[in-house]
Parts: sequence; C-alpha cells; structure tokens
Amino acid sequence: MARRTRRKRRNRRGRFAVLYRLLTFVVICGAIVAALALFFKVEHIKVDGSTRYTPEEVIAASGVKIGDNLFLMNKYDVAGRIRDGLSYVESVRITRDLPSTLHIVITESRFTVAVEQDGKLWLVSGSGKIVDTAEPDQKGGATVTGLALKDPQIGRSIESEDETVCSALLELLHLLRDKEMLGDVQAIHLEDASQITVRYLDRFDVLIPWGADMNYKLNYLQKVVERLEDNERGTINMMQEGQVSFIPE
Repeated sequence: MARRTRRKRRNRRGRFAVLYRLLTFVVICGAIVAALALFFKVEHIKVDGSTRYTPEEVIAASGVKIGDNLFLMNKYDVAGRIRDGLSYVESVRITRDLPSTLHIVITESRFTVAVEQDGKLWLVSGSGKIVDTAEPDQKGGATVTGLALKDPQIGRSIESEDETVCSALLELLHLLRDKEMLGDVQAIHLEDASQITVRYLDRFDVLIPWGADMNYKLNYLQKVVERLEDNERGTINMMQEGQVSFIPE
C-alpha cells in the first residue's frame, strides 16, 4: 500500500512538472512577443531599385506606416500590395534592418512588348504582366502579332482564348527576360500555325517551331549569332531539331 501511494505521488509530481514546463514556455513566448511588439517599431522605410516610381509611391502602395511593428507585419502581403499597386514592379524583396528600418528593394520591368487590340497597345512585361497601355502611334518596343487578349487589364497576367499560343508567348517572354535578350527583340509573330517568328537584333528573322524546347533554341540562337559577322542579316531557320541554317538577305 505504501509503495502504491509513493507511486501515485511521483506520477502527480511528474504531471505537475510537465504543466509547469508548458506554462513556463508559454510565458516566455508571450514575453518575447510582447518585447517584439513594444520595441521593434518601423521608424524608417528605405526604398531601393525604383526608377519609375518615387519612394513615396512605393511606400504608399506597401500599406506600411511609421509605427507599425517590424516583426508582426507579413512581408509577403506587403510585397503583394506593391506588385498589385504598381504595375511595372516585377519583384519585391523586403528585409528588416534592426532595430527600426524596413528595407524595400524592387525590380521593375526593363523592357515590354506591345499587343495591339481594341484600338490601343497593351504593354506586357517579361513576366507576362500587363503593365500599361499606349496609343498605336506610340510604338517603341517589340510588337506581338497573332494573339487575341482575353479581358486585358493592367496589373494582370495576359490571357487568351487560345491557351497554346498564350502559354508559348509567356514561356518565350520569361526566357528572353531571364537571358537578357528581350531588349534585342523587335517583334514576335504568332499567327503562323507552323512556326513562331522572332525579329532579333533588327537583323534576323528567327524561325522556331511550336512546341520546341525554347530554352535550348534561345541558347543555340545566341551561339549562332556570335559566329556571324556584325553586318550580316537574314533568316535563321531553327525548324529542324539539332540543325540551324542561315539564309542571308
């Protein structure tokens, strides 16, 4: 009987020890949260990477205000608000510079292509987002033909009834942007059912088959152009797998 009583007492002490440790953990966590909320307030907001927008415009789009808590804010929500509110913003990186500075670094669209529809130009970034509109006589960058946009709106990614054509263009734009080739493109023609034609460096018409490995084709294109003389112009035919032919003008 005495042994059973001692065992019960040990069990009760064990349960109390677990509850005590749990309560201690909760109290410590609460103290940490309270300290973060009390001491780490936003006093300064630093904006880098913006050329099209002023720091004030970026801060206004972020929704962050002086006095907000650095740690309790959701960085992804802040970045999303900036991207949604400022159409030319491609990406946003947010860091906390303790004790009181929020650092916002944005990357803007450097080059756009234009899709003409309904009497206006819809300017599309390398990520496929519609960033602006322009009048047809304001063409300055690359043009896209053979694509009918579906309900185009600034700030949204392009959509089309023809998903195959739209997906191919999005993939091509992403790769051209990532390879820093988009600024060298003057036109992308999508109306031919057998091929995509890209006007490149304003010297070459590049023929690429639908469904091709675009990454491979663009890497191959760069190597081909490197071997050509600066004054050469013509058609670069990439329609055959593993083969390229150059037809001079």
